[in-house]
Amino acid sequence: MLRFSDKLAQAYALKEQFYSFMDAPDRKTAVHRLETFLDACDQLKLSEFKDCRKMLRNWRPYILNAFDIPLSNGFTEGCNNAIKTLKRLAFGFRNFHSFRARILLSLIPHPYS
Repeated sequence: MLRFSDKLAQAYALKEQFYSFMDAPDRKTAVHRLETFLDACDQLKLSEFKDCRKMLRNWRPYILNAFDIPLSNGFTEGCNNAIKTLKRLAFGFRNFHSFRARILLSLIPHPYS
């Protein structure tokens, strides 16, 4: 597919460059790879990457902080998402205690998975 569309090949190369940035082992490498990615975005001028490039420029210092401190709130966000989904499914629970019990039950790992 990449041989048939130059634009698709360029987008694929940008995506791989972005993945390279995200896999950087430290901040110094990440800064270099991010600048390389942003320069490539500027040169190729693919409209699909315009918003991504703008977001990365605006949030650059905060994104790079993730390479200094390897912590994430992914677990908390996952729990919040599970609770919100359960809340939509549990419409009609009559009291908070039943809802809380259902939340706690859903967060326990299944023994067979």
